[in-house]
Amino acid sequence: MTHPFTKLTTTASSKPPPPLITFTFLLILCIIGFYTLHHPYPSPATPPLRNPQTALHFQKTFLSLSSNYTVSSYLRDLTHHPHLAGTEPSLDTVRYVQSHFEQLKFNTHTVEYKALLSYPVHASVSAHFSNGTTVELSLTEKGISQNAILDVVQPYHAYSPSGSAYGKVVFVNYGREEDYRALEAAGVNVSGCVVMARKGSVLSRSGVIFLAEAKGAIGVLLYAEWDRLRGGGVERGTVMRGVGDPLSPGWAGVEGGESLDLEDSEVSKRFPKIPSLPLSFENAQIILGSLWGGFVPQFLNDLGRVNGGRVGPGPTMVNLTFQGKKKVATIYNVFAVIRGLEEPNRYVLLGNHRDAWTYGAIDPNSGTAALLDIARRYALLMRLGWSPRRTIIFCSWDAEEFGMIGSTEWVEENLVNLGAKAVAYLNVDCAVQGPGFFAGATPQLDDILIEVTKMVKDPESESGTLYDQWSAPNRIFNIQRLGGVDSDFASFVQHAGVPSVDMYYGKDFPVYHTALDTYTWIVGHADPLFHRHVAVAGVWGLLALHLADDSILPFNFLSYSDQLQENKDILSNLLDQRISLDPLTAAIKDLTSAAKDAQNEAKRLREQEHLGGVEILKIHDLNDRLMLAERGFLDTDGLQGRQWFKHLIYGPHDEYESKLSCFPGIADAISQSTSMSKKDGEALIQHEVWRVARAIQRAASALRGELT
Repeated sequence: MTHPFTKLTTTASSKPPPPLITFTFLLILCIIGFYTLHHPYPSPATPPLRNPQTALHFQKTFLSLSSNYTVSSYLRDLTHHPHLAGTEPSLDTVRYVQSHFEQLKFNTHTVEYKALLSYPVHASVSAHFSNGTTVELSLTEKGISQNAILDVVQPYHAYSPSGSAYGKVVFVNYGREEDYRALEAAGVNVSGCVVMARKGSVLSRSGVIFLAEAKGAIGVLLYAEWDRLRGGGVERGTVMRGVGDPLSPGWAGVEGGESLDLEDSEVSKRFPKIPSLPLSFENAQIILGSLWGGFVPQFLNDLGRVNGGRVGPGPTMVNLTFQGKKKVATIYNVFAVIRGLEEPNRYVLLGNHRDAWTYGAIDPNSGTAALLDIARRYALLMRLGWSPRRTIIFCSWDAEEFGMIGSTEWVEENLVNLGAKAVAYLNVDCAVQGPGFFAGATPQLDDILIEVTKMVKDPESESGTLYDQWSAPNRIFNIQRLGGVDSDFASFVQHAGVPSVDMYYGKDFPVYHTALDTYTWIVGHADPLFHRHVAVAGVWGLLALHLADDSILPFNFLSYSDQLQENKDILSNLLDQRISLDPLTAAIKDLTSAAKDAQNEAKRLREQEHLGGVEILKIHDLNDRLMLAERGFLDTDGLQGRQWFKHLIYGPHDEYESKLSCFPGIADAISQSTSMSKKDGEALIQHEVWRVARAIQRAASALRGELT
């Protein structure tokens, strides 16, 4: 028997076919080939017809596929037990998210990093009163089960140094510079004392500790002012400065890669030198009520009801002891990819972190559940014939709670590709914390963010949209900016210059970072019917659809120039007239002109009824310029003293004194100038003004796409 792939040879007895038959056969093949070329049959690989009606159909279908029950079930599964990064239980959530993406038939993979994490071994706090009595303050949270006490990590500050502090207590309010000035005016010196602070919205946790250390304190007790609402919860958190793995600052902590020693100065400078612990509101009141000493009128609103506004020192003494361990652990980022058909090398990223201090129902797994539901709905759209124009990447980050480590390591490892190919990053941390919609964005995304809310139902009303609710007070949308270092957008905006959005429901919540952040709490308080979860997923998913499918990217840089002008006006009121803002004015004017040209070009291309090859190339060129313009705000030297942060418009500033929410380099220079000669201070500020002006000019140049 001849093998089917064996070549047949012609023997002497074989006769060739008649010429007429051969000619007829070739003619038929030519006709079939010509018809196939000009009338191809549709196939799964054929790109879908893209027009506004088709896009709107898929957007409406996406919204119709929402399911509050599905989101609820995802969240319940994710929060059965605590899942602190680097621990064995956290692997269950890795497997859960990975399995979900794989079941949807998405291209799924996991990326591992080695990172230095921090865990508690022992902690204690005892108060020694002037009458000779001593009270051991329990650090165990109230209102949780015995199993929970055994399962969750005890309240602590990650990266706090091990050690003991014994001294008189001084209350320092929020622990800001202005609070220490008020104490000094009252004759109160914190040197050699254990300070107690309440956590506010101005200073970060690490900011409170480092400033207390600079003032001479020997230890810090920190309580959250909303503790009184949560019945015994205690807020955990990190006190490390900066973001990312401290052993690999600026590069990814990959297996076999470079890793600094723990004693290296680049590593040690990120950790405080004095021990600190979180305390419950109830325990804080026991100590505060026993203080005598100085009287600070500015603190009276908080302390007056306790002890007449006395802040110490003492006479109460506190003995604070903390023993911790820092260890290198493996962390896991999980990714799922939907490859774009027309522009596979352009990426739209949706991200949420997965790790939690305890059960993490709100922080962060309300966002994880919403992300998984968007993935489910996209998979259903694909069955209906949808495929994205550009590639969509779902990102599930690890070790965010320790300092945005998972996302930072990945951005550092993929910095060049992200710089060349990332369209936008859409972040959700806590999807639902309570009532009210909040969003932050780089300004070119303001318009599309607002537009999308017009399609999403308001979960608080029967018939209105999220747009109606969000703009109800005065028709002004309060879109925040992304200069903070408080979620995974930080590395995308402030290090890689990727346009980004962050969104959530509810300003804050009283069980933040406590063992009470459970599925039960969400059902009882934050979102009983999960309608707010559905709303956030709706905005998040629609944004990604626009960014992945719109032929012309929906970026409006006129919003950016308007925002820069507002910020410049604020800055002018803070500076001496000897410092010229003319460079900033000229650069903003240049960006405005480039933004108008880009808007007009986009309008002309959208109005084209038939797009030929030339027009398609023009659209690709415009999209590249819109995408890359944000990178212009980056500066290779970064912020002074914090070179990792490259963005000169949005980034962390000197949090102790700044009145600016933008221009972090200028804000730092203003703060530093107070301890310099007038001439040197003005020169420093002027230099930072020029740096920002050059960054804006770079963005304008990128938007035009032309060389000088």
